[in-house]
Amino acid sequence: MNSGARDPAGDDRAARERIREIGIDEARAIVAGGGAWLDVREREEVVAGAIADAVWIARGLLELNADRSLPDKTRPVVVYCAAGRRSLLAALTLRELGYERVYSLAGGLDAWKRAGQPVVSLAGGDPVFAPRYHRHLLIDEIGERGQRALSASRVLLIGLGGLGSPAALYLCAAGVGHLGLVDDDIVDESNLQRQVIHDTTTVGLKKVESARLALRRLNPLVEVTAHAERFDETNAMRLLSQYDLVVDGCDNFTTRYLVNDACVLAGKPNFYGSVFRFDGQVSVFCAPGGPCYRCLHPEPPPLGASPACAEVGVLGVLPGIIGTLQAAEVIKWIVGAKESLVGRLLVVDALATVFRTIGIERSPTCPACGDAPTIRDLRATNAAACGAR
Repeated sequence: MNSGARDPAGDDRAARERIREIGIDEARAIVAGGGAWLDVREREEVVAGAIADAVWIARGLLELNADRSLPDKTRPVVVYCAAGRRSLLAALTLRELGYERVYSLAGGLDAWKRAGQPVVSLAGGDPVFAPRYHRHLLIDEIGERGQRALSASRVLLIGLGGLGSPAALYLCAAGVGHLGLVDDDIVDESNLQRQVIHDTTTVGLKKVESARLALRRLNPLVEVTAHAERFDETNAMRLLSQYDLVVDGCDNFTTRYLVNDACVLAGKPNFYGSVFRFDGQVSVFCAPGGPCYRCLHPEPPPLGASPACAEVGVLGVLPGIIGTLQAAEVIKWIVGAKESLVGRLLVVDALATVFRTIGIERSPTCPACGDAPTIRDLRATNAAACGAR
């Protein structure tokens, strides 16, 4: 016999010697007095039904996630599983991790249900617990609360080109509840080197329709609205009013300044990205108390002073990097993560493979978001009607 092998019977004996099993009435009293339920079953079991307000950590992940999900080790914890054995072993693990008052629910959820106690059923249509979101549910910074926030959010993507393509794909995969797509362009074969949401079969289609089809295939739980129109000063405020935040995927200064000014006026955060040859930038503008794009660049360059991507080119994978970072910032914002790029500009040099950040402060003299702004409507941006490409 291998002397290093674990003895399951020995584990059970140790657990029963050190962990007290309690009945339903005592467990309810402990939780009512400030304790916590801890469900240590697998995700599939939790979806079928759980005790309301229970913390969920699968037994095999206790050592990794207990400190973050249950930070107060003096708080009483009532652990349960299906029938009571896993909860005993999990409670023993918690005791070894330093938790002082740990109990196991005798008979587990089976006994709870036989006693006629209420169970929250998550099966049959709660999209938050769809298998596709399992990895999000395991992250404390997201979890069920964050996934529900994603599901309730509405994000407007302006431009379905190199930046909008990866941003849309990852926001859709993450479970953002409603995506709005704005673009009036048509898919061209020259787009396919970097605009990964489109493919050979959709050349000739409107970009918003091509993207809508791709997103539908990726995640049918997400609602997608296609706005096949040019983003300009006549529709900007109408479009922004329907969404919570904006992803700037445009590729020209006229639209970029229009997006910025519209976000300032509407009070919507602007998740900015840009690419040029091997260089890219990402930031979050127009957040409460943070800078806007005009704090960095008060006025656009003279017409023709800065060549477009179509004239100088761009490394095909670079928009994928930048657009994915934009999506990451959106997800962090929605779930309430503490860190973001508000007040910082992330600069990417893909040729040298160097990432650096530059601090940006809100400018009191900014014409859009300063103390005495001069831009009070979109006519002041001098933005001619412009495609969001």
